[in-house]
Amino acid sequence: MRGGLVTLFLCGDVMLGRGVDQILPHPGDPALRETYVRDARGYVELAEAVNGPIPRPVGFSWPWGEALRILDQAAPDARILNLETSVTRAGRFAPGKAVHYRMSPANLPCLAAARPDVCVLANNHVLDFGTGGLDETLGALAGAKLRTAGAGRDEDEANRPAIVPVDGGGRVLVLSCGTASSGIPHGWAATGGRGGVAFLAKPSGAAAARITGRVRQVKRPGDIAVVSVHWGANWGYGISRDEVGFAHALVDGGVDLVHGHSSHHPRPMEVYRGKLVLYGCGDFVDDYEGISGYERFRDDLRLLYLVTVDPGTGTSAAVRMVPLQARRMRLERACRADEEWLRAVLDRFGSRDFGSHVVREPDGTLLLRSPPERQP
Repeated sequence: MRGGLVTLFLCGDVMLGRGVDQILPHPGDPALRETYVRDARGYVELAEAVNGPIPRPVGFSWPWGEALRILDQAAPDARILNLETSVTRAGRFAPGKAVHYRMSPANLPCLAAARPDVCVLANNHVLDFGTGGLDETLGALAGAKLRTAGAGRDEDEANRPAIVPVDGGGRVLVLSCGTASSGIPHGWAATGGRGGVAFLAKPSGAAAARITGRVRQVKRPGDIAVVSVHWGANWGYGISRDEVGFAHALVDGGVDLVHGHSSHHPRPMEVYRGKLVLYGCGDFVDDYEGISGYERFRDDLRLLYLVTVDPGTGTSAAVRMVPLQARRMRLERACRADEEWLRAVLDRFGSRDFGSHVVREPDGTLLLRSPPERQP
């Protein structure tokens, strides 16, 4: 905490399963049931075909690459990420899904290397190996002393906020939920007697009211409330009216930051009533290198978000983004041309839809500039 302000690190999907799991010191069973790739090591080969050999095994910090140095320098007060994989040795694949993600529990030191304060789990891969795989995931994360939100052994646990104390006596409250539009099956919803995720059929005013009701039950003066939501399509920059309305209703009800993810690339941002809405943070760590078909979206480019919040008002005082690039399943600093490409894309769609602008600093960091009427 600096100058009375709290800095949060946020990112999108962290997918340490499948190919990433295979390059770590303790790879799990590589068998897949996908149409085109039947062995997870095939994703490693695709990445190597594009950018060169990947040493195996790599150290646990390898996939994070330059991100760890940047985080050490920024020293955020809380680190929040979407862990989009099950952590299990279970062999029973969830039926009806085209893609399944799991990482070996023995590779959890890779996740711990980023020192996350909260792993949000309400996504479309945490139950890829059923409720048994979810139970092992929750146990493994708890055993590693990693907080979770958005999934649990029953509905109460799935809806329970993760609470991170920060200097000065305040706290960061993190609630997590996921919608059907992100690919979460309806049957994955946690109930009173069944484990699952905090599920929303769609982002609606009624759903927002339920979430903000839970926020009001636990929020104290000086707390920062974050709602992390897995929603929307994998590709594209358009934001639906339902998503905008849901985000605004969350803010109107007392939420200070909306942390959206599911898209494979960054989507536009908005500052609404002084509060930041990230509609899609994009992927952060995964094994997608070498997969073709959507090159125009440049999903090899990743953003590390550093958001400074005033705990007295909940408003965002600064929004910084560090552009990175995935190469050899490791995050590197993006080159100047790629930094500018990301800036231009986010600026074009942000200004079109929300009046926000993105500028590039001399060191390559991107800054969000909101219109005067929306600033704190």
